[in-house]
Amino acid sequence: MSFLSHLECSRCHATHDADRIQNLCSCGSPLLVRYDLKAAARAVRPADLAGRISSLWRYRELLPVRNPDNIVSLGEGMTPLLPLPRLGAELGLRDLWLKDESHNPTATFKARGATTGVSRAKELGITSLAMPTNGNAGGAWASYGARAGISVTLIMPTDAPAMSVLEASAVGANAYMVRGQITDAAAIVSRSVKAHGWFESATFKEPYRTEGKKTMGYEIAEQLGWSLPDVILYPTGGGIGLIGIYKGLQELRELGWLPDTVRFPKLVVVQAEGCQPIVKAFHEGKEVAEKWENASTVAQGIRVPKALGDYQVLRAVRETGGTCIAVPDEDTLWGLERISRLEGTFICPEGAALVAAARLLLRQGWLQPDQRVLMLNTGAGIKYPDVLAPKLPILELSATL
Repeated sequence: MSFLSHLECSRCHATHDADRIQNLCSCGSPLLVRYDLKAAARAVRPADLAGRISSLWRYRELLPVRNPDNIVSLGEGMTPLLPLPRLGAELGLRDLWLKDESHNPTATFKARGATTGVSRAKELGITSLAMPTNGNAGGAWASYGARAGISVTLIMPTDAPAMSVLEASAVGANAYMVRGQITDAAAIVSRSVKAHGWFESATFKEPYRTEGKKTMGYEIAEQLGWSLPDVILYPTGGGIGLIGIYKGLQELRELGWLPDTVRFPKLVVVQAEGCQPIVKAFHEGKEVAEKWENASTVAQGIRVPKALGDYQVLRAVRETGGTCIAVPDEDTLWGLERISRLEGTFICPEGAALVAAARLLLRQGWLQPDQRVLMLNTGAGIKYPDVLAPKLPILELSATL
């Protein structure tokens, strides 16, 4: 059973009925899912997880689906937590780790939000969803929508990764493109949902995507024996994954699954130099970011000029003693090359930005060589065939090497 209780506004803290279809609070802010954690703590303990399904639904009591018949799953979650000794040695970090979300269905962490979001949509009787996307989220929600029998409409920029466009089309999404950025796509969706009867499932505009993302925090704690790293580096576009991780850790603490002696990790926002609204707001001491004009980066998943939940991201970073940093694209590509060749993990450009950020933070003295540092890779490099386009030598049929 789920201990789902209600929805709470992330800004004004007004409470809402969790069993009513809705997007934002009446004040216009995103909603957070709340549970009866005291009852959950009495009913389930970490030892009860042994032998459960190796997916994020192992935490079913703390996820927002009341009837398990409504769960729409492709086997997402419980992704590997990998030590990176060779890369760590090169960077000067003795305890470097990677949470590799490329092992999810649809090859990115977006599968986490899609499974909880689509499952809850099914439970609430929603039959049509619409959302803007830079690519990966659209592919994931379209895939889970197809499995659930729910229609999914996507609007994405014309330069969205080709693999994501192919994925969305293959599973039957109603996909359209716009000559602009994700904020332009979002405006089209917002203008269209009422006319077509769609439910808008954009980032932060539906409450349940965060619940899938928070399980990254649950898994990190469980995989480390109910301990935590010192630092988590996270590639940040909309930032819902970072918010989810922080929410998950707070819930684990309230459940009593994390001892009081275990410190929360310092959360680090990593953005691209060509699109760094949250980084700028952090260093200027602001609570809300301004829209970043002319956003551009090779890491398209973090090309989000303005995030609806940016104030939640900034709050999580500050409350954990973290920081925000932007890296140039050339450093991101360097990071992609180094982690691929040293560790055999061909990760996405967004994840590769973390390698560059770790090197820079260590040089600045913000990171220390003996800290346990975890990088959260959000997807597979093979979904970005245009980022690295090697030209291999062609041999004659009679050639000998």
